[in-house]
This record gives sequence, structure tokens and C-alpha cells, in this order.
Amino acid sequence: MTGSDRRNAITEKIRNSAVPVSGRALAAEFDVSRQVIVQDIALIRAAGYDIISTNRGYIINEPCSVRRIFKVRHTDAQLEEELNSIVDLGGKVCDVMVHHRVYGRLQADLNITSRRRVAEFIADIENGKSSPLKNITSDYHYHTVEADSEETLDMIENMLREKNFLIESENRQNKL
Repeated sequence: MTGSDRRNAITEKIRNSAVPVSGRALAAEFDVSRQVIVQDIALIRAAGYDIISTNRGYIINEPCSVRRIFKVRHTDAQLEEELNSIVDLGGKVCDVMVHHRVYGRLQADLNITSRRRVAEFIADIENGKSSPLKNITSDYHYHTVEADSEETLDMIENMLREKNFLIESENRQNKL
């Protein structure tokens, strides 16, 4: 197992544990020294994870969140409205993804969490730095949206539906 794989496994172990995970237990599980675990924890923290050391072991401090992928379609003129509507309801637009017939799946991280970030993104598009990824697939694209609860994601889904941005799957339409 590479160091990177070990750090990913450590992060998941701490994240999925209901109790603090001791450095000794991690060292035994991954067959490394306690010092290697301390170094791994430092690298995990440097990667942006809020790992807290307690006298009983490591815990991860992250807000509870849920994710959902929405298939949407809109014009360039509606891009800002779509993103603002999602963040106004408490969503984080994690990424944009398209399925291209030749290139396959293309995805870009967005991490848009506020109207200010939306404005920055729109300014970059308008200044010619790039064009929206959706333009290569006739405006069809997907967003992974993160929120604090399923209820928030339901509100976002309903808003996207009301604005006619949401593309419903056949199975979903048959259920309605």
C-alpha cells in the first residue's frame, strides 16, 4: 500500500468511526510505526482535513453533509440564475460534469458556495477565460450539489424543477 493509499484509508477509518481512533490502533492496522501515523496525520491535515487529536485518539471535524447529482439544462444567460438559486438555498455546487459522445465523461471542480463565488465564476466566463462545459453537450450537464440535509437537497431539486432547469429521468417521471 502506498503512503497516499494509506492516508486515504486512515482518513476513511477516522471518518467512519463512532469513537476516536488511536494512533496505536492505526499503526497496528497499517503495519507501520506510530511515528509514520503522526506524519500521515500531519499530511492529511495539510490536505485540508480538520483532524483533531484527543487523549483517546483521532477524530475528524467535518460538518454533516449529503450530496446529490442533478442533470440540468439551461442557456448561458441562465447560468448565473441557476448557480445563485442553488447557493441561496444552502447548496454547494461541487462540480460540473458532461457526458461527451467522443471524449466520454468530462468533469471540473467548481466548489461554489456563495453569490460572491458565483459572480467570480461568471466574470471568468465573461472575460473569455473559458466557456461553460455544458456548451459541448447542447447545454445538458450534471452538478454534484452538497447540502446540510436531504430536505435542503429536496428544496434545491424542486427549485430546479420549477425553473425548468431539471432534466427528469424516465423512472422519476413515472413515479410522479
